[in-house]
Amino acid sequence: MKTKKQDYSHLSPNQPIGIFDSGVGGLTVAKEIKRLLPHEDLIYFGDTKHLPYGEKSKEAIIEYSTKITNFLLEQNCKAIVIACNTATANALNEVMQSVAGKVPVIDVINPVAEKVSYEIHNNVGVIATKATVNSGLYKKSIRKHNKWIKVDELATPLLVPAIEEGFKNHPITHAIIYNYLSNSKLKNIETLILGCTHYPLLIDEIKQYYGNRVRVIDSPNIVANHLKIILDKYSLLNDNNHQPNYHFYLSDLTKNFEKISKKFFGKTIDLELKVL
Repeated sequence: MKTKKQDYSHLSPNQPIGIFDSGVGGLTVAKEIKRLLPHEDLIYFGDTKHLPYGEKSKEAIIEYSTKITNFLLEQNCKAIVIACNTATANALNEVMQSVAGKVPVIDVINPVAEKVSYEIHNNVGVIATKATVNSGLYKKSIRKHNKWIKVDELATPLLVPAIEEGFKNHPITHAIIYNYLSNSKLKNIETLILGCTHYPLLIDEIKQYYGNRVRVIDSPNIVANHLKIILDKYSLLNDNNHQPNYHFYLSDLTKNFEKISKKFFGKTIDLELKVL
């Protein structure tokens, strides 16, 4: 069956890019998009009221993700970035149905899985939330492109709450990281995928654990590059906006989100409470 050719001729390069996550994790993706596409307006939705998504049911994750997607479409976004592995693993199909081909949808699992598949990786480890690991989507996506790669996935549910509570470079996170990464499932890996957009906030501590023994994949950079390729393909890149606008909606205002968003985007950011 032929895939229907996408037509985005109704969209304009001047429209904003919509990004969503359960909390601060998606800011790692938004930061890379800002760096790579410095003229783009961004609208970010952090569903801080319902985090962590990794502990929620599939039905709940679908409900949150589709509501946020519809909200971002109402904000006239030209693309939707699901900056959340758990939402991607559990609600990607439903988000695509909500979008109904009106705008491109970029997720955080498939671009990473494809890149890893075509590079020299034999034993790959994935750390992620329970919901992402239970979906098995990383293993399926990687092995779809390269069936010879060994993929071991480990649920690491304590990391998101620790990050959301601001425990970065803290004995608590050091202990959690050591406990998880020393798990026998990850014993022989050569490459580690941080299968949650929160985890790059701990990338220095994770690299410190491994030294140079294991390559740690920078997922936000891969996702931002994939977004750039898609926008360029459909002539939707904005090159003329020299004063881009960054607007952040949160379902619950938190101090940690405010702190990290200001660090990534500067002090004059626009935070707005929005309960869907």
